[in-house]
Amino acid sequence: MVSRTNKFRGSRTHGRGKKSGRGAGKMGGHGNAGLHKHKTISVLKYDPMHFGRHGFKRPQKVVSAKITLNVGDLDERMEDLMKQGFAVKQEGKIKINLANMGVDKLLGFGKVANPFDIVVAETSARAKEKLEAAGGSVTQP
Repeated sequence: MVSRTNKFRGSRTHGRGKKSGRGAGKMGGHGNAGLHKHKTISVLKYDPMHFGRHGFKRPQKVVSAKITLNVGDLDERMEDLMKQGFAVKQEGKIKINLANMGVDKLLGFGKVANPFDIVVAETSARAKEKLEAAGGSVTQP
């Protein structure tokens, strides 16, 4: 029995007609070809959000993430803060300027062992409670 390929040797179109033998003729083009023409129905049916813009993007000056630090991290990072000059020991208390460090808000997760005098723009209520219970204070710059 002759193979299908050999059967069509000498035939110009191999039994496919004129267009389907070329490139991507039978499938109607490669990729996104014809999405506004002959493939419109399939786009509307299977990918209706394909064309156009959807949603919105908030301006970056509105979306600003605050840099935060937990109260529990202060004890752990004390030596580093002293070396870098953000913390100073005075009158039995440790004074830390978080505003100079670039921290926007102090949060209340963790334990406070030492009395801290902290300068920071914002503080959570829980952080303030813990610092005052340990004998420290919070001030704004």
